[in-house]
This record gives sequence, C-alpha cells and structure tokens, in this order.
Amino acid sequence: MTDRLQTEKEKPGWAWAPFRHRIFRAMWIAQFVGNLGTYAQTVGAQWLMGDLGGSALEVALIQTASSLPVFLLVIPAGAFGDIFDRRRLLIVGQAIALAAAAALALVTLFDAASPALLLLLTALLAVGSSLSLPIFRAIQPELVPRDEVPDAAVLNGVSANLARTIGPAAGGLLIATIGTEANFALNALSFAAVIAVLIAWRRPKDKRSVVPEQLFDAIVAGARYARNSPAYLKLLLRTFAFLLCASALWSLLPVLARGPLELGPTGYGIALGAVGVGAVLGTTVVPKIRREYSENLAVAFGSSLFGAGLVVAGVVGVPAVAIVALAAVGFGWINVTSNLNATAQLLLPNWTRARGLAFMTVAYQGAYVVGSLLFGALAESVNVETAFAVAGAGALAGALAGLGPLALPDLRDVSPVRYWPDPDLAMEPEPGAGPVLVIVEWRIDRDRAAEFAEAMEPLGRARRQTGASRWSLFRDADDPALFLETFTVPNWSEHMRQHLERGIESDKELEAEARAFLTDDRQLRVRHLLSPNDG
Repeated sequence: MTDRLQTEKEKPGWAWAPFRHRIFRAMWIAQFVGNLGTYAQTVGAQWLMGDLGGSALEVALIQTASSLPVFLLVIPAGAFGDIFDRRRLLIVGQAIALAAAAALALVTLFDAASPALLLLLTALLAVGSSLSLPIFRAIQPELVPRDEVPDAAVLNGVSANLARTIGPAAGGLLIATIGTEANFALNALSFAAVIAVLIAWRRPKDKRSVVPEQLFDAIVAGARYARNSPAYLKLLLRTFAFLLCASALWSLLPVLARGPLELGPTGYGIALGAVGVGAVLGTTVVPKIRREYSENLAVAFGSSLFGAGLVVAGVVGVPAVAIVALAAVGFGWINVTSNLNATAQLLLPNWTRARGLAFMTVAYQGAYVVGSLLFGALAESVNVETAFAVAGAGALAGALAGLGPLALPDLRDVSPVRYWPDPDLAMEPEPGAGPVLVIVEWRIDRDRAAEFAEAMEPLGRARRQTGASRWSLFRDADDPALFLETFTVPNWSEHMRQHLERGIESDKELEAEARAFLTDDRQLRVRHLLSPNDG
C-alpha cells in the first residue's frame, strides 16, 4: 500500500525489534502473565457454567458478560486515558479485576457459585478490563518508535496467543486436578503481577498547555473526531464485521468440544491451545506479508484462513482434524487482529488515541456481544455445527469485502506540531467562554476558485476532527477572490487545544496546500468572535 511509512518498508524484517526497548519488554511480560490468567479464567468460567447445568446459550452468555461491561464503559475509560495519567488508571483497572477474580475463586472454593453469580463476577472483572483495554493499546507508541509499532502489535498478539496456547491447557489441567477455583486464583495472581510492573514503570508526566478536559467534553471530542474521520470509521466497520464472525469461536468452542467433538476439559484446553499455536506460528509470517505485500492483503488472507478453518472445525466431527483446523484459525486470527490494531494505533494522534482505541474496543466488544447472542441462539435452535459454518462463511465474505469497499485506510503523519500562531487579542477570554466563531479570510486567484474549494474540504474535516462543531466555506459575491472559512468551537479552552495540543503534521500539510492558492504572502486574517456576554 502506498500509505505505509517508507522507513517501515525499508527496515530489516526483524519482528522482534521492539524487545530492544526495556519498557516495552517489561510491559510485554506483564501483559503475557495477565493474558495467561485470563485464558485460564475463560476455561474455568465456561466449564463451571457447564458443571452448574448451564445450557448452550448460558455458556455463550459468559462471553456476553465479559464483553457487555466493556462495551458500555470503555468510551468513558478511553476519555479518562486521554485526560489523566494512563499508568495510574491501568493500576486501578487491574486492581478491580484482581478483586473480582479473587472473589470468584472464593465462592467456587466454598461451593457458593451459581450461574447468576458466575455471570455477575465475570461482568465485574470486565469492568476492570474496560479501564485497561484502550489504555494498554494507547501506550504502545510511547514504548517503541513509530516504525516499530506494527511489529509491537504482532508481538502483543504473540503475548495473547502464546498465553492462549498455554493458558487453556493449563486451565483444563487445573480443572481436572484441583478444580475451577484454581483457574480463578491463577487469574487473580496474574493481575497482581501486572500491577507490580505498572508500579515500577516511571512514565513521564503528560505536559498539558490547557486546563484538563471534563469527562463529558472529552467523550464528545473523541466522538467528534471519530465521526469526522472516514478512514477510522471504515477501520471500525471492518473490525466489527470480522469479530462478529469470530465471536462464534470464542463463545461456542466449549459447546463444540463437549458435544460433537466429545472432548473433556483437558481436550478442550488442547483445542484452545491449538488456536494459540497457530497464532504464534503466524507471527513469523505476518511481518513478511505486510512488508512484501500490504496489511490489506494480510488481513484478507487471514480472514479467509480463519473462515475456512471455522467451517472445517465445525462440520468435520473428527477431533484430530478439528484441532488442525483450529490451528489454521489461530494463524488467520493473528494476521487479522495484529494488522487492524497496528493500523488503529498509527492512524490516531496521541491527543485522542485512548478515546479512539476505546471506540475500536466498542467495535470488538459489540461484535462479541451481538455475535455470541446470535450464534448462541443459532446453536440452540439448530446445532453448533451450523453456527460454526455460518460464522466461517461470514468471515470468507468479509475477506472479499476487504479487497474492495472495506480496504484498510491510508495512514497519515500524526506527529504533534504547533502550526497556528497564538491569537493576538485585545481581551483574554475565560476558558469556558463560548461558543467561539472563528472566521478566516482567504484571498485567492479567482480563476482557481473550484480547485481551492476542493482543497479546503479535507482541511474543513481536520477542523472538525480537532474541535469544530460546525464548518463552512463562503465566497464573497461582491469580491469573488475573497473566501471566508468559518467554524464554531464549543468554548475558548477547546479552541486553545486546537492551537496548542491537537495539531498534527498531516493537517499542517493540508493547510499549506490551501495557502498555496493565496495571491500573496500576507498572513491570513483570523477573527475570533464571542458572545457579548463573554466580553
């Protein structure tokens, strides 16, 4: 793809390069330990629901309980991640999850568990995860250079999938030898390990030029950015479409294992482990495909392999063949998810990265919530084999769409830069004064008016992304060489964030392209209008 940074294309294909950075290495180990506990927890929760007499739908609801709280809370969590210290928020989120896992271990140990309590504590654990998910992703560009972010995303996929290889098998063994309470205790210990690493991390303090945003305003700003970013909306849609189909694997694999495949808890752990083995093997191929071809082809290939593997695993009925197919599913999974995550991290500027990734987490969890209900109901009303076949066919259809209307978006340079001069005003507005009407006068060659108007469209979108609630471009009927650009910002502090915190290199380039239409080198005339009551 022409959008990828040239430095990324030219660097040696060493996927392990991010491990050179001490902070990334320590965080990777911490997340691996956390992922190990999470997958052991998943095996324990789904198997315990079966032991408690839960139906196929109730087993699938474990996935819903894990996803719905994240779906509801992750956007406020992302806003918090852009307002407050990300390290401290991670510690709080992990502490909540630790408490939920420990409580689940205790109620299981004393035979006090019930389907309702299991779902409730699983949901509480997800509340802690909702604080952590977007922030863990948002800090990745802080840990490695920009051109190593795709490799870091792959290695984070290795962490999750290596844990998926070991965790389920260990979880199945713990169930068989000790009991499901051991799985939950292991998860609680894993959260403690993550907290220890986070406490030791000395993250530099954020430097903010303007007063901190309020939570509601921060959420609105993040939503405004996503709504006015067609590239990011396309990425979110593609993510949702893939994970809607992928939800069948994570929510119904225990049903397939207990039913048609006739596997016990250890066999179920091996089946989940096969997905992890395939994903780990895929990490050796993903960087090569990305550099020699494109992320888009890697995602299409991975989605095809994932879909075909789901169909085979669901309908063949032979455990050995199903396990091989699940390894292919894992291989496809890492190709898709690592490239989608890396694209999101590189597409979003730092000022809204946690919020933007929160919307991606909503796409993840929303797909899991809808998909687990949809495919769980299909398995209940027809059979689990049909659910797997339909989900696999959907992933194959998504691969075709990814080569056309859902192709991955072009990247742009989101490095922060201040390119607007400070306003030269006769009065100093209060931070809450507003709304603010900004008027920019552009005097251009009147014969190039159509070209200028076309060049201003992406610049107007950039204004809306960074804080403008409305944007318009007007031409003076008495003076056709004069254009007035107008945009409205909710308040003065939000406009100052546009000046001081939200500028990026690609937006600076868009303004430079528009300035090329000016008839002379005069500074643009910019006016700031406030309500009379704010004077």
